[in-house]
Amino acid sequence: MHFAMNRTARTLVAMTSDDTATSRPLRRIETVSEPTPEQTEAVFALLATAARTDRQQAVSEQGRLQLRGGAREGVQHLLLTVGDDLVGYAQLDGTDPVEAPAAELVVHPDHRAHGHGRALGTALLTRTGKRLRVWAHGGHAAARHLAQVLGLTLFRELRQMRRPLTDLELPEPVLPQGVTVRAFMPGRDDAAWLAVNAAAFAHHPEQGSLTQRDLDDRVAEPWFDPSGFFLAFRGEELVGFHWTKVHAEEGLGEVYVVGVRPGAQGGGLGRALTTVGLRHLAARGLPTAMLYVDADNKAAVSVYERLGFTTYETDLMYRTES
Repeated sequence: MHFAMNRTARTLVAMTSDDTATSRPLRRIETVSEPTPEQTEAVFALLATAARTDRQQAVSEQGRLQLRGGAREGVQHLLLTVGDDLVGYAQLDGTDPVEAPAAELVVHPDHRAHGHGRALGTALLTRTGKRLRVWAHGGHAAARHLAQVLGLTLFRELRQMRRPLTDLELPEPVLPQGVTVRAFMPGRDDAAWLAVNAAAFAHHPEQGSLTQRDLDDRVAEPWFDPSGFFLAFRGEELVGFHWTKVHAEEGLGEVYVVGVRPGAQGGGLGRALTTVGLRHLAARGLPTAMLYVDADNKAAVSVYERLGFTTYETDLMYRTES
């Protein structure tokens, strides 16, 4: 994929030790806060090619939304080209007020083992003053090796768990006394949901920081279906939710996010909401359900295992020691 460079952005130029003026095109890394439409198209083409090889996305849903959603405070995009070809991409998110900036990166399958991943990683370390967290989706051996080369250490493990829905035999959910469930209404329920989500995930660096813009981005996605976004109320007060998601091409239903407001936990509401969502996904005819959960969240892992989920694959996050 060829595209024009954004001349207003800062550009880093790197050469391998055997590069000369006549031997090979220069490797360039350009950092932009808002990729042009042409650059964005090229990055998505790169991500699609890599996903076909790796059988998973190298950049998370949030990262893909940030790529095409216009400039965002604290988010930068690193574009690695060789000649006129885009062969690598990294996204740096420095919006967390406490944690080190987080990054995701990918190199085109046909251009791997040429030092491009290391070049992107080094550029990320340089931009962050060697204070960095990096996701390795799937935890592949090459990613683990790159983390070691960059001097990063493992500190977080995110499990993807799955269970079949074709044999789903879950009883009717038992909601706590006084709690009712209805579907999310875009525009009407936004503020209440954002508040409960922030409270329920105050400990979670990604989910707990979602804003109105993040919610709007997801509501605008083709997969969004309010009938699969369940809100639990005690009277007029929102106390919990289960947002499901359908991956139509893969035939997967996702337990996208389940949250219970602090103070309403411990009464079985989380399990009941999970059951509501799973029964909804099964009724859609989807053969498999999936979810993501931190491996060190033993209580949640135990709940999902009792619901028939088993670990399918693992995403790893590495960070610098400082």
